Amino acid sequence: MDIDVKKIANLSRIRLTQSEADELAPQLNSILGYIDKLSEVNTDGVAPTAHPHDVAMPQRADIATNPDRRDALQKVAPRTESGLYVVPKVIE
Repeated sequence: MDIDVKKIANLSRIRLTQSEADELAPQLNSILGYIDKLSEVNTDGVAPTAHPHDVAMPQRADIATNPDRRDALQKVAPRTESGLYVVPKVIE
C-alpha cells in the first residue's frame, strides 16, 4: 500500500521537497496500515455512538439573566443615534 506522497501533496496544494516526501511516505503508509487494521475489528452488535460517554448535556431554561444596560453604557459614549454607537468614517 505505497502511496504517492507527491500526488497527495499536489492535490492538497502543499509544496514538498523530494526529501520531505521520502520522509513522509513511510509515516503515511503506517497510518493507512493502522486504519486497515481497525477495519478488521468485528463490530457486530456494537451500537454506533457519537460520544464515548452516554450522557446528556444539561440544558438550562432560556431566560435572559443579564439586565439591559444599553442606556447606561451609551451615556458615556461620545455619540449615539437610535441606540447605536456613531463612529468616525474610516473608509472613503
